[in-house]
Amino acid sequence: MGFIFAVLVIDSLGFGLIAPILPELVQKLAHVPASHAALWVGVLSMTFAATQFFAAPILGQLSDRYGRRRLILISLSGSAANYILLAFAPTIGWLFIGRFLAGATAGNVSAASAYIADITPPEKRAQRFGLIGAAFGLGFMAGPMLGGFLGAIDLRLPFLVAAGLVALNVTYGIFVLPESLPVERRRPLRLREATPLGAMRLLTTVPRLWRLAAAWSVRWFGLGALQAVLVLFTELRFNWGPQQNGLLFAAVGVSSTIVQFTLVKRAVAWFGERGAALIGFTSSAIGYLLFGFAPTPAFLFIGVAFTSLGSIANPAIRSMISRALPPDQQGRMAGALSSIEGLTAIAAPLTGAFVFDLFSRHTAWRLPGAPFVMVSAMLIGAGWLILTSAPPKPDTSTPSTPPAPDTI
Repeated sequence: MGFIFAVLVIDSLGFGLIAPILPELVQKLAHVPASHAALWVGVLSMTFAATQFFAAPILGQLSDRYGRRRLILISLSGSAANYILLAFAPTIGWLFIGRFLAGATAGNVSAASAYIADITPPEKRAQRFGLIGAAFGLGFMAGPMLGGFLGAIDLRLPFLVAAGLVALNVTYGIFVLPESLPVERRRPLRLREATPLGAMRLLTTVPRLWRLAAAWSVRWFGLGALQAVLVLFTELRFNWGPQQNGLLFAAVGVSSTIVQFTLVKRAVAWFGERGAALIGFTSSAIGYLLFGFAPTPAFLFIGVAFTSLGSIANPAIRSMISRALPPDQQGRMAGALSSIEGLTAIAAPLTGAFVFDLFSRHTAWRLPGAPFVMVSAMLIGAGWLILTSAPPKPDTSTPSTPPAPDTI
């Protein structure tokens, strides 16, 4: 678990390192002003998300077939190569190559999730899955600050530091990380299941499991919409600048990390996985509603407290889905969830930006916080899906398909 946690922290730390300086690098390479650079950054993000959407099911299948360790190391190597490409990119086209490569090998979180499922009893998975959110919270806090500091020294230095961190993790994993999936629990590679549609079809094999997957997508849709419009919203509503927004994002990272480290285990023990998920969705719905109608900046920080409490829903839902599937399907399941995340990473920013633009104009229904109100309503609907979903069956100790030789 120590290595897996380090994988997740470094993954989010690398993203945070480059976030503050990527727009400036885009300006230099594309020779465009800041207003146009935002469009290029958005297209780069969509390139990564779209590639991840198609690649995640393949990576999930490969981890079920050849083991988690190989996929984790391959994905980390892809991340390191991406950062090196970004560090030495002579033109804007090389940035797209790097983001494409990162999306094509973005299986470390999926493989790490499957690894956790392999080594953790079903009743303790929610707590262990909570470490995923805690790791991203730590990286979200430290990455942008470190990236801004390093970027002030040299614009490309954060990319080199991110590549070095990932390379150290790869080296450590080669010599230390054991395989978690025994050969007898592996399943043959099925090409028809190695597509986004084929992977997501898995979530319909168990009655009402699709409801949990739909609720999972709503959580990620809300996060994508929040990231896309929150800065624009605070600038328009409260005339905030980078300093105030930086403080708000830091509050999100700190509070989410505290919740994931301290409350997930207690919430699942007290209320069960479904109860914890319902509490999480309800809290998130309240938080987004506070964002949408915030009369003063103080309400934004109260909303952060509620949305951070809502982060207990993610590990609870992931654990419920994991418990409903056998061991040899954990990689495929993680790939399906990653595809959902990639799809929402494309749709959520576009939808959020459209709703923000529509309701921010000088009209009779002017409401800049409309995207957050929309997400709040979606979270309430997702809570109903969880309430009506069937209790997950415990996974079995034998694979659903017989083991196959070490060939496709």
